[in-house]
Amino acid sequence: MRNIILTGFMGTGKTEVGKLLSQKLGYVLIDIDSEIEKEQRTAITEIFKQHGEPGFRDIESAVIKRFSDASRAVISTGGGAVLRQENMAGLRKNGVIVCLMATPETIVQRTSSANDRPLLQVENPLKRIRELLEFRRPYYEKADIIIDTENKSPLEVAEEIIKAVNKAAGCR
Repeated sequence: MRNIILTGFMGTGKTEVGKLLSQKLGYVLIDIDSEIEKEQRTAITEIFKQHGEPGFRDIESAVIKRFSDASRAVISTGGGAVLRQENMAGLRKNGVIVCLMATPETIVQRTSSANDRPLLQVENPLKRIRELLEFRRPYYEKADIIIDTENKSPLEVAEEIIKAVNKAAGCR
């Protein structure tokens, strides 16, 4: 089986689902945001403060490029990684792209207690989520597989991904 690349907006479950997928499949888990923080020796929020979103996206692309040749991996990307064609092309050559989706209301509920979401440090997070989702929707829809995470546990989502990936690969 090829790598499984998890994309989707923040709060859709990429991190939790990625952990479960890697355990179930015996794959290594590569969390791009964690790798960025390790490499930069600082939090994503600090990178945004120091370099802005464009600077962060440059760092993110370099890290994605480095891990795109991994094998037997579940690669969890940041929510905006899809915005750069080079990221998705690099990841797609060795993997299947799975996008996790949720409603803006669910996302705001899942992310409301987190202080590490620089794009949501605004007066009206729900409005911002709607705007970002609308802008990113065409990018997310380029995924090979789209999974709705509404009212599903991370385990249910992981099992649904495995079935969808096997079906796409022609397995039963």
